[in-house]
Amino acid sequence: MGKDQTVLFHSTVFGPIHSRRLGVSLGINLGPDDGKVCSFDCIYCEAGYNRQGTGTTGLPPKEKVYNDLRNKLVSMREKGENLDVLTFSGNGEPTLHPDFPEILDDVMALRNEFYPEAKVSVLSNSTKIFSPEIEKALKKVDNNILKLDSGVETTMRVIDCPNSPDFTVKKLIEGLKKFSGNAIIQTMFLRGEHDGVKVDNTTSREIEALIAAYREIRPKEIMIYSIDRSTPEEKLVKVEKAELAKIAEKIEKETGIPVKTA
Repeated sequence: MGKDQTVLFHSTVFGPIHSRRLGVSLGINLGPDDGKVCSFDCIYCEAGYNRQGTGTTGLPPKEKVYNDLRNKLVSMREKGENLDVLTFSGNGEPTLHPDFPEILDDVMALRNEFYPEAKVSVLSNSTKIFSPEIEKALKKVDNNILKLDSGVETTMRVIDCPNSPDFTVKKLIEGLKKFSGNAIIQTMFLRGEHDGVKVDNTTSREIEALIAAYREIRPKEIMIYSIDRSTPEEKLVKVEKAELAKIAEKIEKETGIPVKTA
C-alpha cells in the first residue's frame, strides 16, 4: 500500500505560496486542519492516503473561512503584497464541504473588495460535478480546474481510487461536457507500480484515450503535470519535462486545445 505519509495544511487559509501552475497563490483549505476528507484516494496525493483518518477538528465553518480570509487579505494589502490567485485546495476535495457554494460566493466577494485583479481557482477531482449546486458554483470561478487522469477505466481506478463504484470515466466525461468549455482539465502523468499492478498513463493507448476525451469535453485549456513531491505510493516515477512537452505537443496538435505543462 505504500507509506503513511501526511503532508497536511494546518490552517484554513495558507500561503501565499508560489504555485507551479497558477502564480502567487493564497490557499483555502476546506478540509480539517489535522486530517483528510476526500472522495478519491490517489496514489500520488502529497496529503497521503485517506486511511490516516479525518482528524479531530472537522470541516471549518463558513464564518471561519470568511474571517480568516478577510484578516489575511487585510494584512497582505497593508504590506503591499502581490496576489495572482485565490485557490481552493488543501486536505482533500473542497467541493465536499456542505457550504461550498456559499463559501465560494464569500471568497469571490472578498476578492472583489481586496484584490479585484486576482483570479479564483478551484482544484477539484470532479466527483461532485453531478450535483446541480456544485456545477452552478464551479461555473462562476475564473479557473475551474477539473481532474481527468486517464481515459481508460482500469487505469483511472488504479491511479485515483475513487470511493464510489458508480464513478466511471464515461460518466465523468459526460459530466465534464456540461461545462461548455468553461473548464480547465488537469491530468497527472506518472508511471510505476501500485499493489503489484503496473501503472503508466503515458503509453500510446492512454494518450489516445485522453485525446478522445479532451475532444469530447472541449475545455478552454488542458493542464498536464507530473509528480513534484513525495507520494504515498513509493513506486512511482516522475515524467520528466522533456517528455511532458512532447505529450503536450501531440495533444495540442490533435485537439486544437491549448496545453500547459508544469
